[in-house]
Amino acid sequence: MSLSRILLRRAAAAALTAAVLAALAMAAPAAAQALPRVIIQTDLGDIEVEVDSIRAPITSANFLRYVDLGFYRVGSFHRTVTADNQPKDKVKIAVVQAGLDSLRVKDFPPIPLERTKVTGLSHKDGTISMARDGPDTATSDFFICVGDQKELDFGGKRNPDGQGFGAFGQVVLGMDVVQKIHRSPADGQRLEPPIRITNIVRKR
Repeated sequence: MSLSRILLRRAAAAALTAAVLAALAMAAPAAAQALPRVIIQTDLGDIEVEVDSIRAPITSANFLRYVDLGFYRVGSFHRTVTADNQPKDKVKIAVVQAGLDSLRVKDFPPIPLERTKVTGLSHKDGTISMARDGPDTATSDFFICVGDQKELDFGGKRNPDGQGFGAFGQVVLGMDVVQKIHRSPADGQRLEPPIRITNIVRKR
């Protein structure tokens, strides 16, 4: 094979490699944005959440089922946990908790707990996660972290069983609204009045 033909083949291979790398570079941001997003519409403003349906598929599917059926319509943020209203808890956390209107709609059966040691997620500032009692008891109530809350991860000491909570997404816009909810008037941890959720919808 002539030298010129060899050089042409090498140039073609280099061009193909460059094209593939460019395509992958363009695809990476698109893949990163492929996760579903929802808008939590409240009386204090909107909160946009990215739902990690890849790393927490069971929890995400459960939450999105409630969203798509409109079950959170006329729900509320009903609980705020601050430094001042958990005197009996040795391990302090900071979250706001929300749920549906149980007088109008009923929960689906509980889901398995997707532990953070498996999902690789962590309870950071703005993380959305499922409220629960024992393991595998989460239904529709969820909470949003205010500040990093490592004690809610697997192995954390907030819950005596050490299994942590099922994180499944992250606030991407509207943490100022979350903080307003966190600072709202409360009777103990119960928000008085609750902060109304007008709806939770998928972002179009």
